[in-house]
Amino acid sequence: MARQRSVFYLMTVPALLLFFTFHTIPVIQGIFYSFTNWDGFSPSYDFIGIKNYLSVFQDGDVLDSYLFTFKFAVLTTLLVNALSLLIALGLNAKIKLRQFFRGVYFLPNVLSVLIVGYIFNYLFSNVFPVWGAKTGIEALSGNLLGSMEYAWIGIVIVVVWQSLAFNSILYLAGLQTISEDLYEASSLDGAGRWREFWSITFPLIASFFTINMVLSLRSFLQVFDQIIALTGGGPGRATQSIAHLIYTGGFQGQEFAYQSANSVLYLIVIVGISFVQIAFLQKREMDM
Repeated sequence: MARQRSVFYLMTVPALLLFFTFHTIPVIQGIFYSFTNWDGFSPSYDFIGIKNYLSVFQDGDVLDSYLFTFKFAVLTTLLVNALSLLIALGLNAKIKLRQFFRGVYFLPNVLSVLIVGYIFNYLFSNVFPVWGAKTGIEALSGNLLGSMEYAWIGIVIVVVWQSLAFNSILYLAGLQTISEDLYEASSLDGAGRWREFWSITFPLIASFFTINMVLSLRSFLQVFDQIIALTGGGPGRATQSIAHLIYTGGFQGQEFAYQSANSVLYLIVIVGISFVQIAFLQKREMDM
């Protein structure tokens, strides 16, 4: 037993130390600096209490970034889960080349988020306008990412396209846990496809739906890489997410302490939303 414990400690303690060094300590430091006026570069700073936290609620840029981020996260969460569930149902059906299609649909998840973002940036800026000009399609004739009104659509398209892969795999895993006997029994009772989905399929994958919804919303609330690669928060501040605002303000705008307070508040918001979401969705699981 002593040897087994030593092996377990050798596997867990280094990982714990790395986690504590590169995650826990920076979080504690960020909370500490949020009560100061440090700009991130000066050798000295002063404690100012909760002034940074009070200022966050009065900052128009912060409120605008919160509004954009919540709209973006809710929309992409709904789109990704609806589409990925449809794709998973198709990939779970008895079709030819099923394994091939599963591999193809999972490919976007393997690609780097930044690389995908820069590729789509080039497409939106250079390729699609040329196609629009040659085909006469007015919607493609301009750079979508350069429009203050519609730039967010380009980000949604890229995020949804790349996120479908992971969510589809989770839904597919859930669908494969359902026994075929249930569908055979329902067909004998005369149930149609729609009734089978709502009475058998969806209730039995409700836990997977909960996991996907929570992970998707939490991930999209922290959207950053796609913003950097596609729009940089622009045009103006039209597509500036909270994570992007914290990064630019903290590391480029000499607002390190102020954005630390913003990040602490946002951490509380994300944790709170996740708990509420889990409680609500798990309650629905029980009702099913």
